[in-house]
This record gives sequence, C-alpha cells and structure tokens, in this order.
Amino acid sequence: MTSTTQAHKPGAGTAHPEHLGHVIFIAAAAAMGGFLFGYDSSVINGAVEAIRDRYDIGSAALAQVIAIALIGCAVGAATAGRIADRIGRIRCMQIAAVLFTVSAVGSALPFALWDLALWRVVGGFAIGMASVIGPAYIAEVAPPAYRGRLGSFQQAAIVVGIAISQLVNWGLLNAAGGDQRGELMGLEAWQVMLGVMVIPAVLYGMLSFAIPESPRFLISVGKRDRAREILEEVEGGNVDLGARVAEIEHAMKSERKSTFKDLLGGSFFFKPIVWVGIGLSVFQQFVGINVAFYYSSTLWQSVGVDPADSFFYSFTTSIINIVGTVIAMIFVDRIGRRPLAVIGSVGMVVGLALEAWAFSYDLVDGKLPAAQGWTALVAAHIFVLFFALSWGVVVWVMLGEMFPNKIRAAALGVAAAAQWIANWAITASFPSLADRNLSTTYVIYTFFAALSVPFVLKFVRETKGKALEEMG
Repeated sequence: MTSTTQAHKPGAGTAHPEHLGHVIFIAAAAAMGGFLFGYDSSVINGAVEAIRDRYDIGSAALAQVIAIALIGCAVGAATAGRIADRIGRIRCMQIAAVLFTVSAVGSALPFALWDLALWRVVGGFAIGMASVIGPAYIAEVAPPAYRGRLGSFQQAAIVVGIAISQLVNWGLLNAAGGDQRGELMGLEAWQVMLGVMVIPAVLYGMLSFAIPESPRFLISVGKRDRAREILEEVEGGNVDLGARVAEIEHAMKSERKSTFKDLLGGSFFFKPIVWVGIGLSVFQQFVGINVAFYYSSTLWQSVGVDPADSFFYSFTTSIINIVGTVIAMIFVDRIGRRPLAVIGSVGMVVGLALEAWAFSYDLVDGKLPAAQGWTALVAAHIFVLFFALSWGVVVWVMLGEMFPNKIRAAALGVAAAAQWIANWAITASFPSLADRNLSTTYVIYTFFAALSVPFVLKFVRETKGKALEEMG
C-alpha cells in the first residue's frame, strides 16, 4: 500500500546509484541463506552410497536418513517467522548460520547412524529458517523499484548452492581416487563432503554482522530513528523518510494476521483456492524433482555409470537447473505463469517418459545398453531443464500471488507445509521403489507430470499483471 506522500514524491522508493551497490550487497548477503539452503539440501547426494556401505543398511533405512532432514525443514519454516518477529531478522540469520555450522561438523564426524540423522535434522531446521527469513528480509529492505529483481537473488542463490555442492563433491571424489569412502584429510571422502559446508555457513554468519536490521522490525520494537537511518541508506536521500516510516507503521497496524480457521469452508474442508495451492505444491514434488538432487549419483551408479562420472553428471544437471531458473526469471512476467507451467509440464513428461523407457531395459555387464544409457542421461537433463524453467519458479510466484489478502499468510503456510510433506514422501520412497523397479518409479513420476497439465488448465488462474488486491 503506497501512501499519497510517497507516490507523489519524485524518485520515491528508488535507490540512488550510490545506494544501489549497498542494497545489492545487503540482498546478496541475505541470499547466502538461500545458497546454504541449496548446498545443504543436495550435498548429501555425494554421500548416499558411502553411508549405505559404512553402516550396512538397506534402502528403507537409508531413505529415512536422507529424508529426515525434511522434518527439520518443516519445523524450521513453521517457526522462523515467529522467531524473527521476536528477536529480529538478523539474529534469526545468525541462529541459522550456527545451526548450519553445527550440522556440517556433526554430519562430518558422526559416532553412529542415529547421530548422523540428528545432525541432518539440525541442518534441516536451518534450511527451513533460511527458506523463510531470506525472502522476507530482502522484501523488507529492498527499495520498491528493485524489490522484484533483488527478491530473485534467493532463488538464484539456491540453484547456485546446489551446483556448487555437486562441483565440490565431484572434486573431492576425484581427490580421493574415485572412492566415496577413500581417505581424505584423515577422514572418508563423504565426511569431508558434508563438512565443507562449514565454510559458507561461517561466511553467512560473518555477513550477517555486516548488514542492517530490517526497518520494519525496528519500527515494530519502537526504534524509529534507527529505522529512518537504514531507510536512508537503502532508498536514498530524496525519499520522504518520515512518510516512509509512517507508511510502514500504518501498514503494520492495519494488518490482520490470517489464521488456519480463515481457510476453512467449501465442500471439502478447505476453501477451493487453498486446495489449488496445495495441488501446485504437491505436483511440484510428485514429479520427482528432488530425486535428481538427492539421489542422482546413486541413480547413475545403479545403472553402471562410474562413480566419478556419476558425480560429474550430477554437477551438469545442476548447471542445467541454473539455466532453466534464469529462463523462468526472464519469461515469468512476459508470457505468464499458466503458459509457463503447461510448457514445463509437457517437457517434463517427455523427459520422464524417456527415462522410464531407458530404465526398462536389462543391464548388460552391469550397465544399460549404450543407446538407453545416453537416452537416460539426456532425458534427465531435459526433465530438470523444463522443471527449472517452469514449476521450480512459477509455483513460488503463484503461491505468493494467488490467495486473497485476508488469507494469504495462512494459506501460503499450508501450501508450503504440503510441499515439505510431499518432498518427504518422494525422498523417503525412492530407494525402495527403485529397488523394486526403477522404470515403474519413473512411470509414476511421468503420470503426475502429465496430470499436472489438466490441473493447471482447469483450476489455476493466471496472476500475471494483477494487483494482489484483485485476488478474491
């Protein structure tokens, strides 16, 4: 909501060039949480087979160790907002940085399987916090004219974090002679992979001391003068600072926190629009995207790919993920959310169906036949590309836009919870499903990708170019 004073003030909400560099630094520092989100989520990919071998566990137990981090994610995401409102956004980032650091050290030096799982939960809690606090902080600090572009730093940081984790894993595996359990720095290679996250975690913590608190939080605790100083830092001197502070105060007073009760109604417990949000979240996960980031090395090794090559393919997939995300950022406001989602779904169906076909062939000398092997590899990259340029970005954009103002916060919370649960279901089920029949597993993912097309066409409304107040 823009006040009259601000709307008629020349250059209001626009940072001067000398301020813009400072604002970009602030947003990039906050987005380090997104980098760690991506890094911590996918670094486990390099350790899966080593954990299975070291602790001599089956697929079901292995899946729980991998997936248990998602329980921490859900709890961290659910509580981060309240923590940030009580102690501030910066303190919340610092807590997340400490948890990422502790998780990295603990995961690298586990006593047994149970405490490895515990450290995974701790890291998951930090991921959940980072997934909430980063975008919220950037939105509160960024000048209105740059909010959209600076807000995209978070998603960009996540996909870069995924890619860097796979590159580091590949480098460490090669340093250990291609053996995930090979000795490296006095530890097994997989332990070093998990421990390296200490470096970006400490950097995140250090950067949090170099950026200012959110003006919105400072105003909420009565520190109006400090809020004015920070607004001047990020928005420039030609903004009416008194009007901006008054505007933020007015917006905070007029806000009504939505509750779970507001979502109830209709024939099926929730209001229809809430079910659409839940549906988007579930479809985003049920196409099996996180299998590509948690288990890709294991997947390729299971069909005869050399471990070093499997780690390299995990890295190239992550690069494709970055390319697709950039494409989505360019086109999401040009061609719209629904068309992009449908294009992505069709592309994912093609990629997943080709993978299902390739994996239906019997292994020859422990490997897929050459034609099927190359088909599976190319198809996996096609799948990730089309996911990244559509559902990877579009779902989060739409969930932020599609709900009416009075239920937006609560509905977004329910949809996000559905996403973590669906993520857990896919992550926990893949090893056992793959053991039974890898091709059938990919047929299931293909089915959900195909089903997402009529779901979008029938139930999802376009939100491109519409004000949030129009969502009724």
